[in-house]
Amino acid sequence: MAEQREIPVFLFTGFLDSGKTRFIQETLEDRRFCNGERTLLLVCEEGEEEYAPDQFADKAVFIRDIYAEKDLNREQLAAWLKETNAERVVIEYNGMWMLDSLYAAMPENWRVYQEFFFADSATFLSYNANMRQLVYDKLKSCELAVFNRFRPEMDKMAFHKIVRGASRRADIAYESPEGNVVYDDIEDPLPFDVNAENIVINDSDYALFYRDLSENAPAYDRKTVTFKARVIVRDRLPKDSVVVGRHVMTCCVEDIQFAALICQWDRSVPVKDDSWVILTAKINIKFSRAYGKKGPVLTYISSVPSTPPDDPVATFY
Repeated sequence: MAEQREIPVFLFTGFLDSGKTRFIQETLEDRRFCNGERTLLLVCEEGEEEYAPDQFADKAVFIRDIYAEKDLNREQLAAWLKETNAERVVIEYNGMWMLDSLYAAMPENWRVYQEFFFADSATFLSYNANMRQLVYDKLKSCELAVFNRFRPEMDKMAFHKIVRGASRRADIAYESPEGNVVYDDIEDPLPFDVNAENIVINDSDYALFYRDLSENAPAYDRKTVTFKARVIVRDRLPKDSVVVGRHVMTCCVEDIQFAALICQWDRSVPVKDDSWVILTAKINIKFSRAYGKKGPVLTYISSVPSTPPDDPVATFY
């Protein structure tokens, strides 16, 4: 069987009246983007603005509407792609739907090439306060977060912190009511020194440490680190290994998970299950059977018995 060609997907997320339709319309009017490639445009919500296909730079744009989250399914998406013979897909996604619904419905050969998040600056902070899980869901994987209708009196730091709580990689842009765009230039240094002889992680910074270690593993290879951790002993692990880490909340109470690391423990040092220690260990990035892939494996150097942190659940704030 011939290998299926890869279909690039351009994903636009955000809530109603956030500017997604306008941006996609302008993109499809631009001949640099819309220049002969057949495009399937999936519209997952009905807003005040409507598309003007007669103004698209190319006529080979085929619009299909999806009115309910339950209607997202692989068979329908594949059928529309075949019907239109489209070479790529643009999706205006409903902000009230979780992205997992889309990912589960996408045919296997569809690949998200770019993901953008749009928000009305006047309502974004309210959305975040009342529907944090939905906001986080859209920010965690986007490449660019655009806050439109941004006024001079608004505090960029409030927006910056929310984006950085979900992603350290996303670019942030502020668009004024007049259409002028300014990119976020707020420095966002880590609260610990990755290049220190011993990287000391404060109790309040474990979530940031764990995420940065996951995203930038090579920077930590062969480094020494000290942090407070809960120790978990499990029979299914190799005899010289334990799990260390803390519970981390990325968004809300429902998504609290134990952010675990494998640690090769010194067999001469007694270790008690479900205990807290201040651990010093060396990090090596290598294959681990416990992970089933390459990842950070700690090698025990020393430990001191400890009490749990004031807040046992680490966060990004």
